[in-house]
Amino acid sequence: MSDVVIPKAPLTAKDFVTDQEVRWCPGCGDYSILKQVQTILPQTGIPRENIVIVSGIGCSSRFPYYMNTYGMHSIHGRATAIASGLKATRPELSVWIVTGDGDGLSIGGNHTIHLLRRNFNVNILLFNNQIYGLTKGQYSPTSEVHKITKSTPTGSIDHPFNPLALALGADATFIARSMDRDPKHLQAMLLRANGHYGSSFLEIYQNCNIFNDGAFEIFTEKGSRGAETLMLEQGQPLIYGAAKDKGIRLNGHKPELVDLGAEYSTSDLWIHDETDFYKAQILTRFFDDPSVPGHAPRPFGVFYATQRATYEDEMNLQIQEMIATRGKGSLDKLLAGKETWVIE
Repeated sequence: MSDVVIPKAPLTAKDFVTDQEVRWCPGCGDYSILKQVQTILPQTGIPRENIVIVSGIGCSSRFPYYMNTYGMHSIHGRATAIASGLKATRPELSVWIVTGDGDGLSIGGNHTIHLLRRNFNVNILLFNNQIYGLTKGQYSPTSEVHKITKSTPTGSIDHPFNPLALALGADATFIARSMDRDPKHLQAMLLRANGHYGSSFLEIYQNCNIFNDGAFEIFTEKGSRGAETLMLEQGQPLIYGAAKDKGIRLNGHKPELVDLGAEYSTSDLWIHDETDFYKAQILTRFFDDPSVPGHAPRPFGVFYATQRATYEDEMNLQIQEMIATRGKGSLDKLLAGKETWVIE
């Protein structure tokens, strides 16, 4: 018998495709996100049997059916809770949570913030289309004020969530934003999220062409994208504009939009530092801050990244410490408690 071991062929994007019919509306942004996830996973070197996709309820939550990995299509808003339990007991697995702005920020909002503060080493992909798509077009927690939908025929009066500001407030250790119509950038952000040790929170602008078509068109179309987007790069000045002729400087703690030329140069601009918690807070808010004069661009990229202990590491350390000091223990003794009675 030969002892020769034949190495496995490297995985490709096709290895992550299932035989299931993809049942999203034609033109939905979810197709692009699915494609980019399938494209980057072979680059991680993680075996398919060690990858788990967990979702809740919503259009995005059909994701596990279309990924040739382990997965679970769970219940509304509870993907984060299920993924937390899985990661606590199987920390070696690569766990991805796929959710939407309704599933992850409305009924599941409480679970989302607590997963982030606990810092489980999982990846959260939040598809934000600013609408409830699966239930046919009601306004969502990220829909803009005065949004006219089937559930708000005269316009919504709700103030929307800012997902990245919410995640930062929950002490997330990695927050970033990308969009479905920028495949290269989305792939880069997915790889950065996967490479982060701790909870990664990636907001993905996703077009719902049926119930909220064009919500993010201003950031994706060639004619407007340059002026409307700010692509964050570590250690680089904040420059934007179709001709890269505009920038952002800090006047104290206030951002200012400036034209590059005679008065200001790149040396005057804010240099992006994704480890700066306080500047990250400004970045998540300044584009909709009424105190900032002018029309600010929308940032995309990594806003903030830091390191702190993960929940599963701390939990396992605590378990090992208790075993070392108290022994492995007895389940029978635990169930019996300190007082028992013998009935004759």
